[in-house]
Amino acid sequence: MYNRIYSAAILGIEAVPVTVEADIGPGLPGFTMVGFITSKVREAEERVKTALKNTDIPLPAKRITINLSPADIRKDGSRYDLAIACVILAATGVIPSETLPDVMVLGELGLNGEIRPVPGVLPSVILARKMGLRTCIVPKSNRREGSVVTGIRAVGVSTVGELIRFFTEGVIPEEGTEEPEDAENEAADFRDIRGQETVKRAALIAVAGFHNLLMVGPPGAGKTMIARRIPSILPPPSPEECLAITRIYSIAGLLPQGVSLIRKRPFRAPHHTVSPQALAGGGLVPTPGEITLAHRGVLFLDEIAEFSRRSLEILRQPLEDREIVIARTQATYTFPADFLLVAAMNPCPCGYYPDTSRCRCSPQMIGQYLGRLSRPLLDRIDLCTEAAAVSYDDLRKGEEGEDSASIRRKAGAALERQKMRFEGNGLLFNARIPASEVSRYCETTPEAERFLRCVFSKMSLTARGYHRILKVARTVADLDGAERIALAHAEEAVFYRSLDSKYRI
Repeated sequence: MYNRIYSAAILGIEAVPVTVEADIGPGLPGFTMVGFITSKVREAEERVKTALKNTDIPLPAKRITINLSPADIRKDGSRYDLAIACVILAATGVIPSETLPDVMVLGELGLNGEIRPVPGVLPSVILARKMGLRTCIVPKSNRREGSVVTGIRAVGVSTVGELIRFFTEGVIPEEGTEEPEDAENEAADFRDIRGQETVKRAALIAVAGFHNLLMVGPPGAGKTMIARRIPSILPPPSPEECLAITRIYSIAGLLPQGVSLIRKRPFRAPHHTVSPQALAGGGLVPTPGEITLAHRGVLFLDEIAEFSRRSLEILRQPLEDREIVIARTQATYTFPADFLLVAAMNPCPCGYYPDTSRCRCSPQMIGQYLGRLSRPLLDRIDLCTEAAAVSYDDLRKGEEGEDSASIRRKAGAALERQKMRFEGNGLLFNARIPASEVSRYCETTPEAERFLRCVFSKMSLTARGYHRILKVARTVADLDGAERIALAHAEEAVFYRSLDSKYRI
């Protein structure tokens, strides 16, 4: 008896259809699985056999052959358990075969017949809708995730018994009274920051134009505090961005329990010991790394000079292309990586340079430390600002700083101007203006033009560095509501690249 049903494999951030076929026929009793499967998938044999036995459905003493097609796509994980159980149940007559063709099934089986959650449900349900299927059966824990997709029914089941009742009687398991998703704790507010007005101004510009930011200063100056408050001034993600973020976290298996859609921008802060593979994504079948998990959000690298050179150089391509390409023998995978880079570092190993009364580092030590950031990487960072040591008066004064809501409104106004300017061009932020369009969108006054000509020569700027100054100046002008880049806007943009001469970075 032959039967088949649809499931899905995850390749990169996309789901691809997999047809699970079963044939039960005469011959020596056995259970064979084929179709370019890993050992994890092969273990489904024992899980399925035991789960069905404990549900009082023993397998017939016949030859059972399972094929996962197409055979040129590597299948991994436990997501095919439930589909394998379904085709076996149909082949043995437990469930009607005619109910299978327009259904996709995902889920892991426990030995007691329990159906457990699996990653990648959201892209799989999206695929099922594209294929024209009417139903996607998923673990009950994943149902809310699958229900985000309109135009297809996502049915959550928690046991093999519920699965059988759905196919035989059309009974949809009770969804229960699910509690509404708890709102995440509000991000820390900028009002907590005392002093550091220059750094807060740089953070505003970074958010208003999606410019990468580097903060340099001694320990305890508040660099990490400011970085962790940047999400509080970011604009909320659009529905399309929410879906893209949720899709990535679903594939990575990091979607919080009971959450159907991530509605806040991600903030990722990997430790400086992170491996290049964990940062970029990797594995035999690559999974999203930190830079992909930060897509449409913030990637914060604290103590960036302590990261390995290999890890830092990996950032160069995604910072430019906003995606990362990972090549394997079998396929090439493309992961989205459109993130705001925020980094912090000390100016020397001890952290107190150029304060010679406290710094005891030799010029060679300082040069080696600062040299860990290559010039090509620094050229991709638009804003570099100094976080000076906080004074006693700043700490003790009673008044609070400007709150995040006020700063967010300023950034939002600048982003609205960009939205109107770029309408129809596919651009969203000033930082994303291509080199060929810089002269079109970054029009300067004559005074600003003469100033930038002088700066280009004196600072020995690269073409990329010059364009990034213009883009920052464009954002500063947007914050002022100006149509053209004036001298003051250009001067402020250049100021955020002038730390090179002080710290020699």
